[in-house]
Amino acid sequence: MKKSVLTRYRVMAYVTAVLLILLTIGVIGKRLLGLDGFDGFVTGVGIAHGWLYVLYLVFAFDLGTKAKMPLGRLAWVLLAGTVPTAAFFVERKVTREVTPLVTENATAKTAAA
Repeated sequence: MKKSVLTRYRVMAYVTAVLLILLTIGVIGKRLLGLDGFDGFVTGVGIAHGWLYVLYLVFAFDLGTKAKMPLGRLAWVLLAGTVPTAAFFVERKVTREVTPLVTENATAKTAAA
């Protein structure tokens, strides 16, 4: 597997997680605390998170299929972008599991040449 597949997933996991945390803070400020001025923030961050989450799903699914993840683990990876801070932990675990596949592939290509 190419390293770029893992890198794309990692970048989108962090972006999605940060936007979801910002969205959660915005919704708390808007709904629970009743603070003015959060309407535009929540709308903008919500739209950005929604579209980037779709991109995250594509990259995570690509990584999961290339790494031959079981269906349950792939589902958890896909859903991690919907739980605040979960993507940070899931990304770290997935990176540890997938990194040997990336280096083995690069080593095999070097040995074959």
